[in-house]
Amino acid sequence: MITRTEEAGPAGLASALSASGALRPDWLPTFEAVPRGLFVPDRIWPGIPDGTRQKPLVDRATDPDAWLAAVYSDIPLTTQWDDGLHVGDAVGTRPSSSSSQPGMVFTMLADLDVGEGHRVLEIGTGTGWNAALLSHRLGAEHVVSVEYDPGVAEGAAAHLRRAGRPAPTLVVGDGRKGYEDGGPYDRVIATCSVGEIPHAWIEQTVAGGVIVAPWGTPYGGEAIVRLTVSQDRTASGHFTRSSAFMRLRQQRPDLPSHDAYLGGRAWPADGVRRTTALSPTAVGGWLEQFVIGLRVPGAFWSVERYDDGSYTLWTYGTDRESWASVDHEPGAREFEVVQSGPRRLWDETEAAYDWWVGEGRPGFGRFGLTVGPGGQFPVFRPVEPG
Repeated sequence: MITRTEEAGPAGLASALSASGALRPDWLPTFEAVPRGLFVPDRIWPGIPDGTRQKPLVDRATDPDAWLAAVYSDIPLTTQWDDGLHVGDAVGTRPSSSSSQPGMVFTMLADLDVGEGHRVLEIGTGTGWNAALLSHRLGAEHVVSVEYDPGVAEGAAAHLRRAGRPAPTLVVGDGRKGYEDGGPYDRVIATCSVGEIPHAWIEQTVAGGVIVAPWGTPYGGEAIVRLTVSQDRTASGHFTRSSAFMRLRQQRPDLPSHDAYLGGRAWPADGVRRTTALSPTAVGGWLEQFVIGLRVPGAFWSVERYDDGSYTLWTYGTDRESWASVDHEPGAREFEVVQSGPRRLWDETEAAYDWWVGEGRPGFGRFGLTVGPGGQFPVFRPVEPG
């Protein structure tokens, strides 16, 4: 990763991305012609490679060297907080727009596998960099980009003008609906995560066309899925790699609060106690969360931390009745579990984890997804897809 050194800049980032395999030779001329720096606002909050935390504000006006180093590092950059309501220099509550990590941008574009003459629908214009990359590669007349936030869309249009590049069709609207007037499309790419693939994306894609999107369950964990659309208007494919994107705004989960489960009663309320040898730390990885989310549907979690380094992992059911708590103490070999409600959520979590271990701890690529009018159905592949 390029950091704040003399190597910061487009050439250094290109070298790092090429060395990692993220930037393939066919995309290098486009990378060079469409510098990321032309599509990044002056005030940014740099992230880290996994995309889950943000560092303090970097302002180009007061520290142009730090700004340049951040822009040409392989990290995401938060550009908006709290749907535009946040003001000030501190981090906000929820990041709501960003410039995605360049390594992720180009691996997703490789998954998209565009070719001459392809029409592409992008969901989530953001800063406009991804739309500009596609427009350079395919021609702006072949690209449609939909952004829900009018302010973000206006910023992207300004970036495209500043870059002096032909603008694709920019649409302010609900990304779930796609943009039928610009279709049909050979490729659809989402730069925000979803928990459900909107059927409009499938309907607006030609048979044999490809949809690439970050996908995850409410439990946590997320990965890029690459789907191929069939004649019967279903889409199926496999996951290619881990990802961490902001959720499509209309699909942000409305999850019950902790208080909704205990009903004002003191813990452990009516919960049933037992112990477990499975440490809650073991189920906290991104891949582990992804697998548990697939096998324990309708569940989510939170962590309550204490000053002595111990913590409680809470798991909740979207039924608003089931919950489980597991207490972790450093150095312990057994952990206290309390469960309540129609579901025994820690039992389900243990079963999911044991299944995953029993299958040899398969990675994201061993899982797939089929989407159709009847819903979406995750699948497990016995062998890694070729």
